[in-house]
Amino acid sequence: MKLKSVFAIFTITMVLTNGLGFAADQKLRVCGSFASLTMFRNFEKPFWTEVVPNEMGFNVSLTSLDEVKLKGAGVLRQMEYGVFDVVHTVADYVSGDSPALAGLDLPALASDIKLAREVVEAYRPIMDKYLQKDFHVKLLSITPYPAQVLFLRDKISSLGDLRGKKIRCSGWTTAEFVRALKATGVLLHFEEVPESLKRGVVDGAITGSLSGYAAGWGDVADYLYPLAMGGWDYVIGSISMNTWQNLSTDQQENLMKLVKEKLEDPAWRVTERETGEGVQCLTGGKCPHGRPNQLALIPVTEEARKMAYQVLLSNVLPAWANKVAPEVVKEWNDSIGKVVGLKAK
Repeated sequence: MKLKSVFAIFTITMVLTNGLGFAADQKLRVCGSFASLTMFRNFEKPFWTEVVPNEMGFNVSLTSLDEVKLKGAGVLRQMEYGVFDVVHTVADYVSGDSPALAGLDLPALASDIKLAREVVEAYRPIMDKYLQKDFHVKLLSITPYPAQVLFLRDKISSLGDLRGKKIRCSGWTTAEFVRALKATGVLLHFEEVPESLKRGVVDGAITGSLSGYAAGWGDVADYLYPLAMGGWDYVIGSISMNTWQNLSTDQQENLMKLVKEKLEDPAWRVTERETGEGVQCLTGGKCPHGRPNQLALIPVTEEARKMAYQVLLSNVLPAWANKVAPEVVKEWNDSIGKVVGLKAK
């Protein structure tokens, strides 16, 4: 049989199959975030391997970002090819391919968990819009890692002491924040950081306090600066539009309800607590997650907080606004801008 004929038969078969909808006994292929972290272990894994099979009857195969080792937006692109149906990844990792997404988590924008949730809810429809436009996927969830703090090899006494240092950032907005402090932002994938810190490839690195502890950053750094200078590093869960459209209306509504009640809301409830637990675990305090590290804690002054906010206003927000279309700036001003009392230009 000619190759063209085989392809035609395959295409017709796929169309007919898709027209029947997503059957309960079909396998849902899910890629979660980092398997070593509590977001995956305590929320994503039980949700996809227990809640969804039990409540919706779907078979689920689950992997993680650690295993697939696809950087940047690559893991989202795999949904377009049918490799995954659902992906959880860090928003910063994919914002280079979709700058509108970076507007969610600008450094020093949301100083506490309550304001962070308000920001997320305001921007959620816009996130969904650009995920569909740029990746052909639908937004399912937005969950926060603990506040993003700074791990260091050497002691600093102020943000000005970062001048000339190389600082690992997960996304370009944090790199812009670091650059405004006369430091160099280095974009490294999460699992690359411990060795890079150990070898001096970078002088410091930004991530969530408990995330860094769980990944062994406390074994290679010497100081912790707990200023939330990297935002919340949100994990976005999304589903392939092809898979979503093959779900019935009832299945779609049920999945969204379960995501909110069994994944999103519980993850938000524990994040504030985990921020504090991470700092304790890293600095020799009471640690419910294992043996504590002994990093020296550098106090954060009110002057440093004001400086961080000024960098957001003068450098990060204008840099982001220049990267996106005027339509996106207006959408940000009408959503997040109203929540935080700022206007991007």
